[in-house]
Amino acid sequence: MTESTNIAQARGVPRWIQLVIWVFLIGLLVMVALGLRRAQKPMAEVGKPIPELTFQYYTGYEYNGQAQTKLSDLRGKVVILNVWASWCKPCEQEAAHLEGAWQFYKDKNAVLIGIDYVDTPSGGMSYQKKFKISFPNAPDLQSTISSTLNRNMGVPETYFIDQQGVLRYVQVGPFTSVDEIKAIVDPLLAD
Repeated sequence: MTESTNIAQARGVPRWIQLVIWVFLIGLLVMVALGLRRAQKPMAEVGKPIPELTFQYYTGYEYNGQAQTKLSDLRGKVVILNVWASWCKPCEQEAAHLEGAWQFYKDKNAVLIGIDYVDTPSGGMSYQKKFKISFPNAPDLQSTISSTLNRNMGVPETYFIDQQGVLRYVQVGPFTSVDEIKAIVDPLLAD
């Protein structure tokens, strides 16, 4: 007999119980591994259509006077989704550039929508007023929108969606100029 068999017999644990425990542990590890693999695969992938999203806008920050729109309502336009938060310092650094891009594109075939990630309504409204934001903004208090986008790198993040609803580019981190945003949007508008 081996030493492990002697220990098991000395403790009085029958072999079939040991086998059940090992099978349970291996099954548990397989389930955890599959869950981690699924979690690593983003719901929104570059080159693939974005799942349907609904934006319920902040009062005063609606899109075309509508308090709510769906992503599918915006087909035919380039859609820029910027995930931000009032507590995010890099978001403050890019706020003026995003507003500049909105002023440039608002009368063209593109729309910029801010997604206020896990913030307080008062914090979100204060931020928008402080930085003189005029583009549409929707709170994401329960992280419903950002979960669909699989936002997990930190704020800010910006998603560029083409006229057919396909994700074309993701910017992680703040923009440093309006030209940087134009360099991504202009080719999408030309398609």
